[in-house]
Amino acid sequence: MPAKMMSARGGGAAGGDVSVADSPLASFETLTQAAIIAVMGIAIVVSNILIIASFLNFKGLSNEVINYYLLSLAVADLLIGVFVVPLSVYPAITGRWMFGDLMCRLAGYVEVTLWSVSVYTFMWISVDRYLAVRKPLRYETVQTRTRSQCWMVFTWISAAMLCCPPLLGYKKEANFDKETFICMLDWGTTYAYTATLGILVLGPSVISIVYNYYYIFSMKRKLNSGVPIHDKEYATALAENLSNPSHWMSFIMVCTFWLSWTPYVVVKLYEYCTDQEIKIPMLHFGVVWMGILNSFWKIVILLMFSPQFRLALRILCLTACCRSKGRLAAELMGLDNDD
Repeated sequence: MPAKMMSARGGGAAGGDVSVADSPLASFETLTQAAIIAVMGIAIVVSNILIIASFLNFKGLSNEVINYYLLSLAVADLLIGVFVVPLSVYPAITGRWMFGDLMCRLAGYVEVTLWSVSVYTFMWISVDRYLAVRKPLRYETVQTRTRSQCWMVFTWISAAMLCCPPLLGYKKEANFDKETFICMLDWGTTYAYTATLGILVLGPSVISIVYNYYYIFSMKRKLNSGVPIHDKEYATALAENLSNPSHWMSFIMVCTFWLSWTPYVVVKLYEYCTDQEIKIPMLHFGVVWMGILNSFWKIVILLMFSPQFRLALRILCLTACCRSKGRLAAELMGLDNDD
């Protein structure tokens, strides 16, 4: 990469005087990156609007508690597509942040808060699936809609409060990364708090997710192996719950989230352990935006593994396209026969 481009991309503070658009090669590269960011933003917003509209339009989705957690995930991803991704398009062209230090700090706060909400929500999804298998006869009384809604409200409030101290810190300068074109809060000056926050967010979440899905698939393997269960009512309820595709769907969704952010974690750990920054701007750009792209994959997973969501999406399309109620009723009868 030319030295001129490297110097143009160097530095992390907002408001630099050098623009990456000074070089034709840099202009082509940054225009490509800006186009990638714009397309990702549109895909994230459209996909999550479809998910939210499908959940709200189809009343049948309210019968399963897990759908409230999925709705929370869709709202968090939609906010990323609306308030985070668009702010990186123009800076990707110019190489400078022009929206002000306060907006940069707010963008960084929104990013880490929504990421924490997603991590906590995946934990609650794993807990919900665990209870469906662990207590199949009492699941509907243990996991109620009101309880799940309260957990989601608690999750959003907790994430917002846990992530706000760096936003209110003494350092007022923005921290804009010219390689990834996103703003980040200043976590480097508060190592103790950063480590504590990481433990509070990742600790219970990762432990719960690993244990809960291990238990679910262990019970599934036990049931498939023909191990006798003397309580027939319990065995019937357990077999019915284990046949629910939501287990695999939620597990793949969780794995996709962590796999999307694994390259970023690996790069950061390598730089931290070796105390040497990797001088490949496109690598940093790729690993960060690969993680953010996770906000789009959810609709793909739902379409592949959730027959209920496919039905809800088709009903949404029919509701938007069909003008007469009679035609819509006829179409719905046809969908019921197909499914």
